[in-house]
Amino acid sequence: MWQRMLAIDRRWIFLAIGVAVVTPFLLRKPMPAGSVNARTQGVYDTIEKAKPGDVIILAIDYGPASMPELQPMALAITRHALRKNLRVIGMTLNPQGTILTDDVFARVKKDPEFAAKQDGTDFVNLGFKPGFNLVVLQMGEDIAKAFPTDAKGRPTRSLPIMRGVTNFRNVHLTVALESSTGAGVWILFAHGRFQAKLAMGVTAVMAADYYPYLSTGQLVGLINGMKGAAEYEALIHHPDNAMLGMTSQSIASAAIVLFVILGNIGYFVTRRQTRGR
Repeated sequence: MWQRMLAIDRRWIFLAIGVAVVTPFLLRKPMPAGSVNARTQGVYDTIEKAKPGDVIILAIDYGPASMPELQPMALAITRHALRKNLRVIGMTLNPQGTILTDDVFARVKKDPEFAAKQDGTDFVNLGFKPGFNLVVLQMGEDIAKAFPTDAKGRPTRSLPIMRGVTNFRNVHLTVALESSTGAGVWILFAHGRFQAKLAMGVTAVMAADYYPYLSTGQLVGLINGMKGAAEYEALIHHPDNAMLGMTSQSIASAAIVLFVILGNIGYFVTRRQTRGR
């Protein structure tokens, strides 16, 4: 039996791993996210403390390549904010971010819970503006000057969502979702110069670079990759692609470990049998 197992066509192993990866998305049955770390909890708690009508700025500063990790964060934060009856101002410093911001709001609005939320009143996509440093600095003075119109061409000042909102002083929390080193611009200028309350979501490979900013208080929280997004989905009790993705990774990893164990057992058993002859 062990000899047959060692001689198995590797394509069957590839198929088994493929099934393990795809099955959670087909069944839409995620595993529990496990314990939530304090960094993710910090973002959640800050939004949870906001009062109805408070403003959240959501910076979608990433492209399609980083969507698997960062888009679930944007969806979860938007759902949380709208559930609390907060106003969500979406914007981007990435040329590809405007489409991704539209996708976030469109997907959230499809939920029956948020069907009554209105574009321009409860949420808005201000679109893309080039020039990281200059845009953040200008937002610190006047958001409507940095973005005179939204992504649909509507004058920003005329939108109900902007009532009483001039700059970072009128914003409860800015959440920057980043896939590049441009994340430092938000820390340096939004928080450093204008004392904006700031949280971040970053890809897993970037997270360690931003842990020091938590201990200094420059960030109120940090969502780390798909694992952090899954934790946030669990906090808002809305399982979605992050929890499914982590389930897929967990099952695939368990399958790989199982194959490694069986392969090693087979190797030592067959070697012993060969020596016995």
